[in-house]
Amino acid sequence: MGDVDPCGLDEWASHSPYSDPGAHADVLTALGTAPPDLHAAATGLIAHYRAEAETLDAPRMTTIDLRWLEAILGAGLALSPSPLAGRPHADRVAGCCRDHTLLVVGLLRQHGVAARSRIGFARYFAPGFAHDHVVVERWDGRRWVRSDPEVDAAFGAAPPAGAPFDPFDVPAGLDGPFPTAAELWTAHRRDGLDLTAYGVSPQMPDLCGPDFVRGYVLLELAHRRRDELLLWDVWGANDEATPPGEADALADEVADLLLRADAGDCDAEDELARRYASDPRLHPGRRVRTLSPLGREGWTDLRTRTTVWDG
Repeated sequence: MGDVDPCGLDEWASHSPYSDPGAHADVLTALGTAPPDLHAAATGLIAHYRAEAETLDAPRMTTIDLRWLEAILGAGLALSPSPLAGRPHADRVAGCCRDHTLLVVGLLRQHGVAARSRIGFARYFAPGFAHDHVVVERWDGRRWVRSDPEVDAAFGAAPPAGAPFDPFDVPAGLDGPFPTAAELWTAHRRDGLDLTAYGVSPQMPDLCGPDFVRGYVLLELAHRRRDELLLWDVWGANDEATPPGEADALADEVADLLLRADAGDCDAEDELARRYASDPRLHPGRRVRTLSPLGREGWTDLRTRTTVWDG
């Protein structure tokens, strides 16, 4: 990673509770860290619960609510002890972009590479709509490099939407294929950017638009602070009880700090860490509300790693 560590790279080179493979550390240690290897491992172990739903049976579908990498690896290895790459459909667990990214982040950290997950919206899956998405950001010794572990190099040559790009080095920036939640929220508040076509799906208008993007700003902060929460966790200011004006102002402050930190402002990075640790509106505390896409709701105790589902 080089000798210069201006903004605490060592922190992102060590495991969070979420990325720690635990008993399965040897599985990750044996894998390579080149982008094609990372893609093969992520897509070999995890099938997207919506895009690849036809390959998943009901028992495996419940794995979308697993949040810790140790548990995800354990579920996959219980299906088969075979290598992660190139698994048949029956040996893959259900997950989403967050889980593909968590596996790759955990794999890189296992090899001492600084890595983190980035929360934003992909413009390259469908024309005219940007889907909520999570990608990997790794330190290559000179800069942070983004990659999308769900897609391979061939996809980037002719994506369904937008200009060609390298999925193993995704261009950053508001006008690029993957703007972050902070970039979009800031452009919305400052310049009036229409966020109607940013969300989960055009068929789910309640999960699109400004309020949805605002919530993802706080999710982006949580992931940056190594709390790699599920996309359907609810906590702090993401709770509907928070007045919209308060939530907007808080997202403005967080987004500004995220953009400044991305530009290399270490004071902003330190302020993000301080605010996240001290403001209960920003961090999950001990419990989060989990609103699973399977239609069930429950409370997850993050210390005991247990979820109690309603009913």
